[in-house]
Amino acid sequence: MKPFKNISDPEAFKLMADKTRRKIIFLLRAKEMTVSQIAHELNITPQTIYHHIKKLVEGDLVEVTREVRVDHLIESYYQATAEVFHFTIGKTSRGKKVLKEETKVALKALELIGFKLKYDQKTISELVELILEQKDCCGSKEYEDAISKLDNIDFMTNQTVQEYAGILSMSDEEFAEKDLLRKKFRGLLKSLLVR
Repeated sequence: MKPFKNISDPEAFKLMADKTRRKIIFLLRAKEMTVSQIAHELNITPQTIYHHIKKLVEGDLVEVTREVRVDHLIESYYQATAEVFHFTIGKTSRGKKVLKEETKVALKALELIGFKLKYDQKTISELVELILEQKDCCGSKEYEDAISKLDNIDFMTNQTVQEYAGILSMSDEEFAEKDLLRKKFRGLLKSLLVR
């Protein structure tokens, strides 16, 4: 199982919209299980679980890890294909609406730890635009897929490797542009402080 997997296939979104499939993925992230074990755990018929498992395997969210002969039958063990799934839509990994909500939550969290801030919707939108500019700015995205396929590294290390690969693949001009965008973001954030 990979520690981290990017998913941008719209069909995978549809698969994960189902509550039962989400429960199955949750179980299969922790350990490999058979259809009958999952059925017992979720109190659902094995036929229903098999139907869901088949779709999850086709969507590359679940895989067969091993098969064991039990009398005249072969029993398959399944496991999630990753520990963490990151679903992305379009060019940026998150829509602006979601990013705005995350930014509001982050600003409120800063207030909870003692920062006195003053901001409005316009400022939040400006912060989001700078975040998106930084994401799209510089560094090659060519390594993202290869990094997501690395085994034996956890989610946080995966993020660090992505950051390092981005820095290493930037030209000096791109690095200066990224640095300028980070300075703009910091300046806007500091302007929210109430003195």
